[in-house]
Amino acid sequence: MQEKILILDFGSQYTQLIARRIRELNVYCEIHPYNHFPPPGDTVKGVILSGSPASVRDRNAPVPDLKDIKGRIPLLGVCYGAQYLVHGYGGEVAPSNSREYGRANLVKISTGDPLLAGLKQGTQVWMSHGDTIIRWPSTYEITGSTEDVEAGAFHIKGEKTWGIQFHPEVYHTTEGKTILTNFISGICGCKNDWTPGSFAETTIAGLKSELGSDKVILGLSGGVDSTVAAVLLDRAVGNNLHCIFVDNGLLRKNEFEKVMDSYKGLGLNVTGVDAGERFLDALEGVSDPEQKRKIIGKTFIEVFDEEAHKVKDVRWLAQGTIYPDVIESVSVKGPSATIKSHHNVGGLPEKMNLKVVEPLRLLFKDEVRRVGSAIGVPEVILKRHPFPGPGLAVRLLGALSREKLRILKDADDIFIEGLRKSNLYDEVWQAATILLPVQSVGVMGDERTYEYAAVLRAVCSTDGMTADWAQLPHDFLAAVSNEIINKVKGINRVVYDISSKPPATIEWE
Repeated sequence: MQEKILILDFGSQYTQLIARRIRELNVYCEIHPYNHFPPPGDTVKGVILSGSPASVRDRNAPVPDLKDIKGRIPLLGVCYGAQYLVHGYGGEVAPSNSREYGRANLVKISTGDPLLAGLKQGTQVWMSHGDTIIRWPSTYEITGSTEDVEAGAFHIKGEKTWGIQFHPEVYHTTEGKTILTNFISGICGCKNDWTPGSFAETTIAGLKSELGSDKVILGLSGGVDSTVAAVLLDRAVGNNLHCIFVDNGLLRKNEFEKVMDSYKGLGLNVTGVDAGERFLDALEGVSDPEQKRKIIGKTFIEVFDEEAHKVKDVRWLAQGTIYPDVIESVSVKGPSATIKSHHNVGGLPEKMNLKVVEPLRLLFKDEVRRVGSAIGVPEVILKRHPFPGPGLAVRLLGALSREKLRILKDADDIFIEGLRKSNLYDEVWQAATILLPVQSVGVMGDERTYEYAAVLRAVCSTDGMTADWAQLPHDFLAAVSNEIINKVKGINRVVYDISSKPPATIEWE
C-alpha cells in the first residue's frame, strides 16, 4: 500500500503549496477538509495542519477532531495549525502586538530538535499571522524564536507533535525544504519512493485490475491531461480504449490536423469528428460569454454522445480530471458529494449510464507532465500551453462570426509560431491572442482603415492560480505586431496585455 501524508485544510491559500512541496520530495500526500478526513490507518505516516484565514479565537473557528492523530502519529501544525495545538490544549493565543507578515528570522533555534535540525542560526522564514502564542502548557518546549515571536516553533514532550508559526512551504522560507524533509523523512520515516515512474506503473496495474476487458470511451481535447490519461489507459486496456477528438471549429489554426497526427504517432485508437460547422451555426451572432459556454457544452455532449453510441457495449467513461478539480469540489466548510465534472464531458456519465474512471485525479498539472514524460508522451504535447475548453470562442470578444474567427485564428497563429521560432514558447506558461469588438482608425498605404484591435497576452505561472505577465522582448513584440498588421486583413492595431493575476484573470472572458 502507498504510504502517505495527510494535510488537513483550514482554508489557507498555501495548502496546495504544502502538498506540492511534499510531493517534490517524492512522498504522496492528500488534502482533506479539517472536518472531513479519513481515519489515519496504517498507510498514513504523518499529518499536517494547514494555516487558515480564521483566528483560533473566533467563535466559529474551525476545530478538528484529532483524537485518533495527536500523540499517536507524527503531527505538524503550521501557523493556524500551530496556534490551534496551543489554544485547544490549555494554552493561550492573543492578538499580536507586532503583526508579523513577511520575512522574519529565527534568532534562537534548538539545534537538537529533529524538526529544525540542520538549520542555520538566523535563517529566514515567512510569517503571515495576526495572532501569536503568549502562553503554552508545561509539556510544550520552545524550539525556535524570532525577535518578536518567542513561540516561533515548539515541540510537545512525549509526543511526535510540533508546531511552527511560519510557513515552510513558501519560497521565502529559505530552508523550508529542510524543515519539511526533517518532518517527512526523519520524523515520519517516509521512503520517498513516490515518483512519476512508480505512479505510472501502479496506476496502469490498477486500471488493468479495475477495467479488465471492459470498453472505455474518452473525450480527447488535444491538451496535456486528456492525452496523458489516454496513454495510461491505452497501456492498461489497449484497443478497448476508444478515444473521440471533436473539432468544434474553435481550435487554433490547423490544430485539429496536427493533434490527430500526434495521436496517431502515439498509437492511440482515435476517431476524429469534424463538427465545426455545427458548433459555429449554433454560435453565430452570440455575444454573451456564458451563453457561448452553454451552447458549446450542449453541442459537445450531443456530438460526443452520437459518436460514442457507435461503439457497442461501452462500460466506462474516462475523464482527465486532475487533483485541483477534486480539491475544489469539497469545501473546508463541509463535505460535498459532488465531484466537479471535466468541462468537456459534464453530464455525460448520467446521460450514457457509464461508470467514471479518472487516472489522473491524484495529480497536479506539473505532475501530469512529469508522468507523461515518464511514459513517453512527446514533449510537443507535454509542453503545450493550456487552452480553454470553449476554445477561441472566449478569446473572440463580442458577437461571434466566421469572419472574425478567421481573423483571430490567423493572428493567433502568427503569435504562437513566432514564440516557437524565437525559442520563447517554453518560457511562458500560456499565450493567447484576443480579438476585441473594437475598431479603430488606421492608415495603410494611402488609405484610411477602420479595423479591429488585437491583444497579445502571455503569462508566467506554475498552475494558473496566480500569474505574472511575461516580459517578452520588445523587438519580438514589434516584429509580431508588424507581421499581424501586414498579413491579417481586418486588424490594424495590436496591443500587449501587461496585467497580472490577480487582479486580472488570464483569459478575458
